[in-house]
Amino acid sequence: MLVQRLKNVVPQRIRATKPVRHLARIVNGSGAAKGGGASAQRPRKKLPVRLVKSPVFILCSVRSGSTLLRVILNSHSKICAPHELHLRYLRVRVERPFAEKSVDLLGLDTKELENLLWDRILERELTASGKEILVDKTPTNTLDWQRLRDCWPNARFIYLMRHPASIVASYMRGHDDRTVEGSTAHIARFVEGIESARAAIPGLTVRYEDLTTDPERVTRKLCDYLGVQWEPQMLDYGKQDHGPFKSGVGDWSKKIRSGKIQPPRELPPMDDAPEELRRLCRMWGYLED
Repeated sequence: MLVQRLKNVVPQRIRATKPVRHLARIVNGSGAAKGGGASAQRPRKKLPVRLVKSPVFILCSVRSGSTLLRVILNSHSKICAPHELHLRYLRVRVERPFAEKSVDLLGLDTKELENLLWDRILERELTASGKEILVDKTPTNTLDWQRLRDCWPNARFIYLMRHPASIVASYMRGHDDRTVEGSTAHIARFVEGIESARAAIPGLTVRYEDLTTDPERVTRKLCDYLGVQWEPQMLDYGKQDHGPFKSGVGDWSKKIRSGKIQPPRELPPMDDAPEELRRLCRMWGYLED
């Protein structure tokens, strides 16, 4: 008897409860409870919102004077140029299927998660410096410049050149196991990466030889490109704090530690240079046919 009474009474109470009927209309009307719940939600827009909207990247080869350019720029009151950040080697991994599902529902993927990480690192450095413009000079950015442009559509680029024979000589200095041919092949990847970026993205080209022989003229051009006033303190970078000079994050030689802009070394002879090295020199206008 009790069971039968419950069957007769409970449905009547549920049907008579207005809040329950009202809630059902809200849920069903929203579409969230139809078609399997979360899969029926309105898809999120993928908006590449960046904390640092227009970072600056120096595309360069290794051993091309990029650390000197970094500390010169970092001496400006509005420019933050930290040590090499190596963003392309900072990766994100989603380790479980349920985490993949969560990320997907956020409208993200692994690439965009990495973009968010990279952007946050730049924002952290810029905020800590109290400055306005962030410059990263990691040479390996040159090998993946398309990814940087995808991450920051409003990024700006400075192209740093140096005589390829000088780059090769500097790269070999102190390493008896490095050959001219092998070193040239290594440097060619950077030279060609810079050239591909220059063909695709407007930017400012700076030659190391000009920077070291006429630094005021070159730094004025740099300031114009970055939209800041030129400051004479840029030419005396040794009076500013640029963090430690360590292997793996930039030049650490006595020359950069001197705090003085010094003239470039004498160019190495080209008489016996291999054809590949001569090709790179011609590509950048350092050698005529």
